[in-house]
Amino acid sequence: MTQPIQLTALDDEIERLGELVPCRSYDPEVFFAESPADVEYAKSLCQTCPLREACLAGAKDRREPWGVWGGELFVQGVVVPRKRPRGRPRKNPVAA
Repeated sequence: MTQPIQLTALDDEIERLGELVPCRSYDPEVFFAESPADVEYAKSLCQTCPLREACLAGAKDRREPWGVWGGELFVQGVVVPRKRPRGRPRKNPVAA
């Protein structure tokens, strides 16, 4: 019988922690969401993760193309502060 392939250095730790790791207990789609609100929700889930720092470091090393990793949003391999909504930016500021 062969051993399962280890995808990341964190696989053993993720297996050990189980439900304490949000990306294993929530729908994985939320970490690759399109809407800015869903992306912020995914980032908030990562805040309590015991593997957050290691996850973020690994994602930076791999230059993950997109998604939420370690509580940060990656777009084209770079961490960005927030996801812009679809469409063109407004020409005029919105009155408060």
